[in-house]
Amino acid sequence: MLPGIRRRVYYTHKNNISKWPVLPGAADGRPTQSTYVGSFELKEGKHFHYFDLLVDKSGITSEPQGEAPSQTQLNKLTGVHPGTKEEATMLSAYFNNSDLVFISQDADGKYRVTGSEMSQTKATVNQDGGQGFTGTASTTVNVEAGDLIPQPFYEGEIDTEDGIVNPQGSGSGD
Repeated sequence: MLPGIRRRVYYTHKNNISKWPVLPGAADGRPTQSTYVGSFELKEGKHFHYFDLLVDKSGITSEPQGEAPSQTQLNKLTGVHPGTKEEATMLSAYFNNSDLVFISQDADGKYRVTGSEMSQTKATVNQDGGQGFTGTASTTVNVEAGDLIPQPFYEGEIDTEDGIVNPQGSGSGD
């Protein structure tokens, strides 16, 4: 498997979601599959938005949190956006104190979800204006979200402001 994630991350506020896809599970609530079934259904007029990334500086990770028998995963997404212009700066205003869900595409072309119904998502945004005339300015989005498994896979449609992205049919996500 190649490291990292591809160049675009989709996001929406959880209040925009009218129905979550289903992560199949056993009677005790534990997931039995790692892929959501169905698509996120959004409220009328709501969409997923996106920001583009520097792929060699961005990625997803997951680590265990808590103690047995209540151990869960802390899923993390780091997205480094090139630049600090107005649009990138507005990410911090929207992401700060907002409960969001993020969909990113891993290097193998599979879409992954960071954020769940079970816990609040924490997103922070840092900006670096670069140094001197050769420094690279960037905006870094750090996301943490609890879930039952490492970033679940997602094969449903992504309803964006630019139209529908179909993870099963598009392959590239770009």
